[in-house]
Parts: sequence; C-alpha cells; structure tokens
Amino acid sequence: MATAVPPADSPFTTAAARAAHIDRRLAELYPATPIPLDHTSPYTLLVAVLLSAQCTDKRVNLQTPGLFAKADNPRDMVKLSVAEIDAHVRPCGLAPRKAQAIRRLSELLLENHGGEVPRTCEELEALPGVGHKTASVVMSQAFGVPAFPVDTHIHRLAQRWRLTKLGAGVERTEHDLKHLFPRAHWNALHLRIIFYGREHCTARGCDGTVCGLCRELFPGRRRAVRARKA
Repeated sequence: MATAVPPADSPFTTAAARAAHIDRRLAELYPATPIPLDHTSPYTLLVAVLLSAQCTDKRVNLQTPGLFAKADNPRDMVKLSVAEIDAHVRPCGLAPRKAQAIRRLSELLLENHGGEVPRTCEELEALPGVGHKTASVVMSQAFGVPAFPVDTHIHRLAQRWRLTKLGAGVERTEHDLKHLFPRAHWNALHLRIIFYGREHCTARGCDGTVCGLCRELFPGRRRAVRARKA
C-alpha cells in the first residue's frame, strides 16, 4: 500500500504541520459543513445516526422520512411495534437489532430523561444501540459540543495522511486527531474530512498519491511508488 511509503521529500515533516495544512485546505474547500443525515431534532438525529451504522447516509435519508412521518419523537415511537419499525428501516441493514434499539431507547428517554435526548456522552452511551461514535455525532451535531467522531473515512485518511500510527485503532485515531487540531475546529473538521474522503481521497480512487491533498502532503510518495513500479 502507498501508505507504507515513507513521506520522503515532504514539505510537512511533522504530523502537526500536516494537520495545520489539512485544516486550512479543507476549510477553503468546504466553507459550509451541512450535516449529511436529514433530521429535525436531536431525537431524529439520534435515530438517523443509529441507523447509519454499516449503512450509507444516502440510504438512511431514503428510509427515515417514512419512519418519522409516523414517529418523530419518543412518545410516538413507543406506540409502534418493533416489527413496524423494522419494516421502515430494513433497507438500512441489521434491521431487527436497530428496530429493537430504537424502540427501547425511546422507552428509556421517556422513563429517565423526560422524553428528551440527554446532553452528555455518558448518558447517550447508556442507551441501547448507541456507541461512542454515535454519541459523539449527537453531541457535536445536535448540541454543538466539540467532539471528533471517527468514521471509516476519517480513520482511513488519518492513517493515509500520517496523523496517527499506521494500524492504530479508532480510539487512538480519535485521541491523536483531538491532540493535533484546535478544539474549536473539531465539529466542522470531522465533517470536512468525511466529505473529502467521499469525494476526492476515496478508498479505491486514491492510493495516497492521487488526490490534491495527498500530492501536497507527500510529493515524494508518488515518486517512490513510480520507482517501485519501474
């Protein structure tokens, strides 16, 4: 893989320098950072993020209008059976598990939080189907609390751009990114990296030598890859 090639002749010799350049370039490329999942409230965002696990945002946005037309709040959601929820979310994958989680978390929101989505990661992660990444997305996108949710695009690009250790787990990647980027930039930046990973530095379309940022960050990498192929 191209990511194994040392960043020879790179003008950015440290992770901090690379992070600063990435921060600037992505802000120029994406001055606006719309939230990819359609929602109208913290609750509908929570449900949408839960459904997005192992599913594309595009697919989720196709399925949630029908579900939210029947239940866009916990009180209405608990009136639906798991089977009824399942029928709406089935194309999102893992439907039985997700449907059960949506109904049960709705019950818990009513029982423990007055029907409102809690505003701490700890309380969110205590809900069924809500892991750290989901909680971080809700905290950042619903409540504006600085967080750095790491999805597959961010995890892949953080390693490709040498912002974290190759082979690092998601927790280590999140820790390293939070250390490298200003806290005030986290919420917009994690979306910008996702956008860039989808549109430019894709898993198959860029091997670490093709897209604009990869060429800027590691000009020597392209030469090294060509030399190996010669």
